[in-house]
Formats: sequence, structure tokens, C-alpha cells
Amino acid sequence: MLIRNKLSFLFYASFVALFAACSGDETTTVVSGDHNKNISADETKFIKIDDAANFLPSWSKENVLVYNVVGEPDEMHPTNGIMVYRGEIMGYTQVYLIGTDFETLTLRPIAVKTMPTISANGKEYTYEVREDIKFDDGSTLSVEDIIYTYKANKCPLTNNPSAKSYLNNLVDIVVDKNNPNVFTIIMKEKYIQNISFLAEFPIMQRTFFDPKNILSKYTFAQFNDANFKAAEQKDLTEWANEFNSAKYSRDPKYTVGAGAYRMEKWDAGQSITLVKKQNHWTKGTDKMYYTSYPDKIIFKLNKEPNSQMLEFKAQTLDASTSLSTKTVLELQADSNFNANYNTRFTDTYNYGYIAMNMKPDGIKNKKLFVDKKVRRAMALLAPLDDINKINSKGRNKRITGPVSFLKPEYNTDLKLIPFDIEAAKKLLDEAGWKDTDGDNIRDKVIDGQKVKMEFMLGYFTTSAEWKDVAKMVSEQMYKAGVVAILDPLDPSVMVERASNHNFDMFIASWAGNVFPEDYTQIWHTSAWTSNGSNFTGFGNAETDALIDSIKYTLDPAMSIPMLKRFQEIVYDEQPYIFMFAGLRRNIIHKRFGNQEMYFERPGVWLSNLRLLPSAGNAMKMSANPN
Repeated sequence: MLIRNKLSFLFYASFVALFAACSGDETTTVVSGDHNKNISADETKFIKIDDAANFLPSWSKENVLVYNVVGEPDEMHPTNGIMVYRGEIMGYTQVYLIGTDFETLTLRPIAVKTMPTISANGKEYTYEVREDIKFDDGSTLSVEDIIYTYKANKCPLTNNPSAKSYLNNLVDIVVDKNNPNVFTIIMKEKYIQNISFLAEFPIMQRTFFDPKNILSKYTFAQFNDANFKAAEQKDLTEWANEFNSAKYSRDPKYTVGAGAYRMEKWDAGQSITLVKKQNHWTKGTDKMYYTSYPDKIIFKLNKEPNSQMLEFKAQTLDASTSLSTKTVLELQADSNFNANYNTRFTDTYNYGYIAMNMKPDGIKNKKLFVDKKVRRAMALLAPLDDINKINSKGRNKRITGPVSFLKPEYNTDLKLIPFDIEAAKKLLDEAGWKDTDGDNIRDKVIDGQKVKMEFMLGYFTTSAEWKDVAKMVSEQMYKAGVVAILDPLDPSVMVERASNHNFDMFIASWAGNVFPEDYTQIWHTSAWTSNGSNFTGFGNAETDALIDSIKYTLDPAMSIPMLKRFQEIVYDEQPYIFMFAGLRRNIIHKRFGNQEMYFERPGVWLSNLRLLPSAGNAMKMSANPN
């Protein structure tokens, strides 16, 4: 999963957005006894499961929750980093201004008292910060910390290129003259994410990260000015060098935040352990998002299906949302497993894709996919229906583009591309790719050199499922004279290569959500030139204009036609082979109560899972989760 990634590893590029929800009706819950049923987000908003009636003798009484993951964060820096598990872990260690209410699929205030008061022109958003949120040294989270957070993210020297576009619309943050707890965020334009962009930036303690208060000397206007020479400012450069340093990425002493948990240790390649803070500011609350019932939450890395099954059968893992469908179905065939765990399959707003380099340099990466006929041929050679049947028993839903089929703007006029080797061969012939030397590999003269249709097909090492997909795609491509060499990569390596456009083709996924999206970071041409998340080089003047208009159009009646046109162009240009909508595979041990499963990431709110009473721990239970 690269950043909005996620069949197992996703890229985080889709952020929560303005005022939206699936509908205005009441929250619907499902208490489902059928663990084999798919639950769709168009049927309900979340799933609630009754607590187990009895605590079985084989169940552990230890109040430690072990959560299976199939990948690690690239880093735990408060601004830098893009991998999905980074954001998931930060949900427990950090505090944000705004977040998602998983049950209602709406936005909720966190570090502010209420959702904002909005000016008549739709560009000024006034909030009041809460006065009860404390950092670990006892100091109160303040407006100063909020201003510092967004300046640090905006600073041109901060190593967070994938986040920069989400802050382009931010003009200034102004403190109220009469009340230091009230502040107004001023935006350049009306924008679909003028509120929701706040949900992806944890609030940092200014005195910890900037004890010399360097950023107070600089303004948002300077950081917004393309002519501002940040690298020539000695104090700013010194601050950035320190701030970007590795210690803030992995050292538990420096990966700090105002959340209820802190990172106790990171055993690379093994696990990340979070431990509950004692006497935290949330102590005494029973509100879901502020509870911290487990004493520890361990994110345990295990991406091998056979080993995963053994661990679940031995009850050494408590929860997961990322096992393969095949693995979960095999576990569900075991009556002992079903006695110990609740499982459900739920739709998500994520999708998997195979990216092709449309603008290679012609040296490191050959010009194989510059012609859309070739890219369409690659799509015709991907045996997606067979992959679905073999890997997911037909449970996954195919998609045609970058918009979730659960959303009203999904373009239903676009038809799924079939698996058709002969049609692919015809397109490759038309594009000039033919086997001229009888070696069963197509070739073409490009820039005076004979180039073979042979390339590296990258995939994540985080799951056997990725390898299976790559292998099946490669096998079918070879039947058309195309050689896709399997290239298993560590996620951090693939992210670096993708960002630098140093790839031929790779398999990954993006994490989406219910809210309106800004497609700038993944699809705008500016996100290719800036080494953002437009890895393929997709885009032209029309798509840029559509993206720029969509993100500033709040009326769905006007934005949906533009979104459908955008999808048509993506479909025609074929920068990706679009695969499947993500299917979350939820598993939670029955020794924990408060079980709910969500369509929004992370799918399960781990800190609200409460160890059920038993003969050994009944006296320890209280209304106080801390």
C-alpha cells in the first residue's frame, strides 16, 4: 500500500472533506450473526457486535491488544512520512483539530470546542480551542501550538512534499484580540476541504519542537510566496535540519504527542508498542474517541498467510483488518476460530491499481507506456476476474477509475475493461510493438535504439497477495509477447522510486473515504513536477482545469458533471490498470467488548476495545478507562 494505499498497504492522499456525509438520516447499526456476509457502506454506516456472553477459559486475561499489520510506517515524524500505518498509529498518540466520526460519517471537533463559524464569503473559519488538552509535560495545548503546527507543515524546508498541496489554500491564522483561545483560519478560496484538511495534521507542541521559537519570526505569507528564499535564512535552515532529523521519526523519546498513548518501542521488522499514559487528560471519560481501555496496543508485523493463521488459531493475535480474503475464509472454516473471534467483510473507499510510467526519462526507464494504446493493451492483459476468483473467492468489486462506486459521482457509463489477449495484441501491433526477431518478445525502435517490451513489475513485499497478483498478471502478459519481471520491493523503496518516477510498472492501492476529494495530489500535473503522488505523469490542461474547478465547487450539482468528465479522461488515458475496490477483512477477539467495525479507515478503533469481565479481572473493571 503506498499512501493512499491499502489492500494491505495504502497511500494516504485522500483526506476528509467539507461537511459531507452519506446521508442526513440517523446512524444505522447492524448486529450481524452472519460472519460470512459482505456488509456494504450503502446498507449501513457501521457494524456493532454484541459483547460475548461468557469469558471462555482459553481466553487471555491480559489487557494487551495485539493488532496484526502487514506493513510498517515509513516513519513516525509529525509532518513527514506517508505510509498508512503512520497515520493509523498517530490516531492514538496524537491530537488533531478535527476528525471523522466513524459512526455518523461526519466531521467532529477534537482540539476545538465546536465546528467552525464560517464567514459569509466562505473563506474565514473561526474556532475556539479547548482548554483541557495537555501535553506530556503538563502544558496546555494552545493556539500557539496550532499556528506552529501549520507553519511547520507549510515551511518550504520541511520534508513533507506529499502534504504540501493540501495547505496551498491556507493564507493565515489570526488570533482573536479579545480571546487568546479563539482563532480564525483564513483561506484563499472557497474549497471542499477548507475544514477537513485539518484532520490530517497532528498538533505539535511548539516548545518541544521549536524551543527557540524560530518559526514565530516567519509568516504564512512568506511561506506562500514562491519567491521566498527559505534556504538562505540561516536560522530557518538550522531549525529545518533539526526538525527533519531521524530522531523525530523513530526514537520514542522524540515521537511525542498529546494522545492517550505513547510509543514505547519500535522493533523494526517486528512490532511497534504503544503504552497507555497514566493520568492522561482524558482520564475519567467514557466517550468512545477518548477512551484508552487497553494498557498496551502492539502493532505486530506478520505478512505471511500461514503464519497469520497459526497465530490466530493460537490466539496470540487479537485483531486485524488486513489479512487476505483467502486467509480469512480459511480461518472461518475452523469452528474453534469462530468461537474466539468475530469476523466481518466490509466495503471500503479504497482501491487497488497498477501504475504505468507515462513519462519515463528513456534512460533508466524505457519509453514503454507513453502511448495510450499500449496502456490500454496492458489493461486488456490483466486477468482481473480470475484474480478476484482465486484470491478473493469473487468477493471484490471491480472499478473503472479513481472514484469509489459508493459515491454518487461514480461514472456508471464507463464499462469494465475485459481480459482479452487478442485485442491487446492488436493494439500493440498498431502502436508499433511487434516481435521482429522471433524471440517471442515484442520490440520497437525508439530514439534510434531497439527496445524490447520488457520491464520491472514492482509490488510490495508486505503480503503474499501482492505477489499472487503480480505473478498472474505477468503470466498473461507473456502470452502477448510482453515480459513483466517480478520486482518485490520494500514499501519505503517503492515509495521513493515512485516519487522520483523511477519505475516501469507497480501494483499498489490508495485509501479513500466517504468525503469529497481533492484530486490535486494524485492527478494534477503539478504533483508530477513536484515529486508528489502523481507518479505516472498523467494530466493535461483539461484535467488540470477540471481538478482546479472541482476542489473549489461546493455544489454537487455542478461538481458531479465535472467529476464524471474527469473520470472519462482518466479512463481513456489509462494511466492505471484499475483493479478492485478495497474489501476490509475485520477480525476482533471476543474477549474484547465494545466491538464496532467501520467503513472509514482504520476500520476498528482499537483504544475503545475493552477487555471483558472474567473471574480474574472483574474487580479491575471500572467506569474509568485510565
